[in-house]
Amino acid sequence: VQLQAFGGGLVQVGGSLRLSCTASGNIASIDDMAWERQGPDNKRELLATITSGGETDYADSVKGRFTISRDNAKNTMYLQMNNVKPEDTAVYYCKADIVNHLSVGMYYWGEGTQVTVSS
Repeated sequence: VQLQAFGGGLVQVGGSLRLSCTASGNIASIDDMAWERQGPDNKRELLATITSGGETDYADSVKGRFTISRDNAKNTMYLQMNNVKPEDTAVYYCKADIVNHLSVGMYYWGEGTQVTVSS
């Protein structure tokens, strides 16, 4: 199983960016998915989660600005980032609870994608 994140880059304060995360490999089902980030202070922050049924939850730091969504048919999750701030600069990681065809479930993390917000 692999998770791959896309869409990071340089964005100006107040701008928008959309991250994607696609899972591939031996996948029977994907339960919860989430986005995390690790900033220059090296602290890992859980930003947003989404269940297989589409229920979402957000950290206070991004609530109202970021939107998590998923396309179950494509095994893909998204993070729409609006009104970005300098403190959003970080490496963004996707995480997914994946069950394989042997009914073994575990969390997987993708390689991070860098988001840099310029002022």
